[in-house]
Amino acid sequence: MSGAAHSFKSEFLRTFVERGAYYDCSAPEDLDALFLKERVTAYIGFDCTASSMHIGNLVQLMTLRRLQQAGHRPILLMGGGTTKAGDPSGKDETRLILTPEKIEGNKRSMVAGVQHLLKFGDGPSDALMVDNAEWLDKLEYIPFLREVGKHFSVNRMLTMESVKLRLDREQPLSFLEFNYSLMQAYDFVELYKRYGCRLQSSGSDQWGNVVSGIDLGRRMENVQLFGLTTPLITTSSGAKMGKSVSGAVWLNADMRSPYDYWQFWRNTEDGDVGRFMRIFTDMPIAEIARLEKLQGAELNDAKKILATEATAILHGRAAADAAAETARRTFEEGGTDEGLPTIEVPKGEFPMGVLALAVKAQVASSNGEARRLIQNSGLKINDVTVSDPVANVAASDVSSSGAIKVSSGKKKHVLVRPV
Repeated sequence: MSGAAHSFKSEFLRTFVERGAYYDCSAPEDLDALFLKERVTAYIGFDCTASSMHIGNLVQLMTLRRLQQAGHRPILLMGGGTTKAGDPSGKDETRLILTPEKIEGNKRSMVAGVQHLLKFGDGPSDALMVDNAEWLDKLEYIPFLREVGKHFSVNRMLTMESVKLRLDREQPLSFLEFNYSLMQAYDFVELYKRYGCRLQSSGSDQWGNVVSGIDLGRRMENVQLFGLTTPLITTSSGAKMGKSVSGAVWLNADMRSPYDYWQFWRNTEDGDVGRFMRIFTDMPIAEIARLEKLQGAELNDAKKILATEATAILHGRAAADAAAETARRTFEEGGTDEGLPTIEVPKGEFPMGVLALAVKAQVASSNGEARRLIQNSGLKINDVTVSDPVANVAASDVSSSGAIKVSSGKKKHVLVRPV
């Protein structure tokens, strides 16, 4: 981390450090001076590999949000072009090649799920959504190699972490993927030419690609471009942020309900409450400092505030308050509530075994996990503990709410509605 980190003068970089989102940047003093002097345009790139972004992307989305809050202009760059190559970073094998239609569908869905985190428009600090397919799809191979490829040393590319990892493990790295860093570097230069973009932000694991873009800007346009990175977020226990038992924590409401999203934050480890409030909410620093000192039951109240504030930023205040109220009624009053996540299952699938029902309701990821839940008295149907792993549940076993309540422990509840 740069030694200049704590002596920044610009509002944006001071805030960024204060909120625990700063890891490193290129030429810190020059970047600080740029933020003091002018409205800076900065971008973060996201490849279109899924139909929703996930919590792992949220640190970067919050970076764009902080930039905008400080009066600068964020660019949300969608990788309609780069997704066609596939980023080899952190991957042991080649990514599946997606069709252009699938990439476009993913892009639209990803943007729809997060666009309300930023204000888009035509104002000087309004966010832009740009797709790198606009220029990458039109490139001609030989001219691209002559203009851009000549600035890249294959010797140096072979030492980049993403490439080295594959080669060291003797896993194939396609020539298509090998080109990825050229494309990402070229994106930076193109965004500078089109929008005056001087800064790329990313996770610390993308540093090699960011530096390639800075270098290409100097060689092709004789301009000083900058890189800013955020730390890789891990929980107090060392787990990678955003990985839950059931997989990625998606940001789109149709892939993870606002209630389940609220619950994810409510289950934050004690040691992470203050840090996550700083990074993932807009709460005032002084208020966070007060809340993170709380102990015991009071700390649980702080976790509920974290959950509500983080959910409000993504899904809106009404959905966040509804999730908090649903949780309060479910856990404090022990009642079934209409606000719980609900799935519909055809009546023809009943009677259904309790193991299959637990998996269908996504309170267990497999029959084996459901069986272990039962052994530990952790599975309940309509608030009654299940003791027999071969028991069946009939469509007529609905509670007064017209659904079957499936629970894992005290915190995870899903309504299964036979239709």
